[in-house]
Amino acid sequence: MVLLTPREMQVLRHVALGQLNKQIAAKMGVTEKTVKVHRGRVMHKLHVRSVAELVRMLEKLEHSR
Repeated sequence: MVLLTPREMQVLRHVALGQLNKQIAAKMGVTEKTVKVHRGRVMHKLHVRSVAELVRMLEKLEHSR
């Protein structure tokens, strides 16, 4: 089971909505670099290589609930 931190989950939600790193950083009150780090960790932990792949994974999870 992959465990994402609360901050990683927050970034993941924003990414899934199609928001840019700059937009996410402004909403979260952090730097764009911080968003990039969290986003990279999410991608690594979930073993995905693209945002499209990440969104597809999330859609599958939503439909399986």
